[in-house]
Amino acid sequence: MLGNNVLGILFAYVHEERVRDLTEMRVMASVPYGGRYRLVDFPLSNMVNSGLNKVGIITEANYQSLMDHLGSGKAWDLSRKREGLYLLPPFGKTVSRTDGKIESLDSIRRFLKNSLEKYVLLSDCDTVCNIDYREAISQHVSSGADITIIYRHGDSPDVDRNTIFTLDPSGRIIEMLIHRGSERDVNYGMGMYIVGREKLLELVESCMSRNEYDLDRDMMRVVHELKVMGFEFKGTAYQITSFGAYFEANMALMEPKIRAELFNPNRPIYTKVRDDMPAKYGLDSNVSNSLVADGCVIDGEVENCVLFRGVKIGKGAKVRNCVIMQDSVIGENSRLDYVVTDKNVEVEANRTLMGYQTYPVFIAKESKV
Repeated sequence: MLGNNVLGILFAYVHEERVRDLTEMRVMASVPYGGRYRLVDFPLSNMVNSGLNKVGIITEANYQSLMDHLGSGKAWDLSRKREGLYLLPPFGKTVSRTDGKIESLDSIRRFLKNSLEKYVLLSDCDTVCNIDYREAISQHVSSGADITIIYRHGDSPDVDRNTIFTLDPSGRIIEMLIHRGSERDVNYGMGMYIVGREKLLELVESCMSRNEYDLDRDMMRVVHELKVMGFEFKGTAYQITSFGAYFEANMALMEPKIRAELFNPNRPIYTKVRDDMPAKYGLDSNVSNSLVADGCVIDGEVENCVLFRGVKIGKGAKVRNCVIMQDSVIGENSRLDYVVTDKNVEVEANRTLMGYQTYPVFIAKESKV
């Protein structure tokens, strides 16, 4: 299988500053999503489903939650005697830059040199999508490209930096620009690259010799020197670029078509298993258009919500348009609308919390309201 000759590298910490509320006590990769998943589950599962059997995850700080979630990699069939899953903290370095991927790759240079795979697939962990990397890898090999960049076409996210591409009719990237803010009808990057392992080591060494740490800017430098191809991903994808974007990505799961595409049974999204009882619904409960994970106990009203494992909704409580994370408790007769609670939050009885669709209220982990 072609994927066996590809090494996967995930950047667990990239773009944490965009959702600082959610990443204050965890890395971007371990941000909860969709009732039972973490963001890292999507790129990691995509790699496994594409035939990769060796994946390294580069972390920075606050990665205890990520380690607890990943464990030995058994849930992704990466607990092996040979190859498998590798957690790669920067060796003696502090990656203080949001664009410091080159420095991170330099810190794992020994890991890259000792690997035997011919190609490397690099990916951020801030995008929710179900992509078959085999198509991109096949194109990369058949085209003889030095680098293949996976991109989307449409309106780019409204963030401080987007990488915008111009392609010729053959699909070769002839120009790269970094833009601030959203642009309409453009080709923009998804933070995913395929590159030869030896070529990647050359690029890292070249950048470090010039004290340059930005991978995208280095791609801009070499786009006219090397054969850089683009691969367009046309499926559903949600990039977590802000707290609002995170809320929208969860709410999008209410659409059956979106769920069917993200959770394609032919390319399943794996996650850590937590054995728990089925959700329990009280006699006076009323639940509509919601995702309810196992272990929940619901005695109130729930509408248009994502409830993670172990959530408890008290009698008389009305919860609408909310994302309630693991083991949170909503007290009796409380009312919540457009609220996101982190794990282990307790909302006492008779409380009212109201946000707005474009500005949901956030309650920090282990808070008591």
